[in-house]
Amino acid sequence: MNLRIARHTNNLEKIKSFYIDILGFELLGSFENHNNYDGIFVGKPNLDWHFEFTTSTEKANHHFDEDDILVLYPTEIKKYDELLRNLAINNIEVIASKNPYWNNNGKMFQDPDGYRIVISPLKINSEK
Repeated sequence: MNLRIARHTNNLEKIKSFYIDILGFELLGSFENHNNYDGIFVGKPNLDWHFEFTTSTEKANHHFDEDDILVLYPTEIKKYDELLRNLAINNIEVIASKNPYWNNNGKMFQDPDGYRIVISPLKINSEK
């Protein structure tokens, strides 16, 4: 099974820069004026998942709360440190998580649309 996480945005260029230049994902593809939508596909090559971000003349109307988060688990501590360094260099501040688990097991940030992202150095094998 493949997975695409699709989201509409009012800030396609900022989102593109954030996910590619700061978080280190790659531009996998893009499209223009497809049924009045422009968009990009962002992820890592040869994986069966990616993000799709679209924009159009319709304004995005996001509804999310503090527990709606995306969690990234770098597989190496070196990559974790690099991500935190990229975020700091770009003046993206750590924010507190409503869920204390994420304050103890990662760092939370917001993307240009205000969605919360946790970068966690832990690789969870199982949770009880």
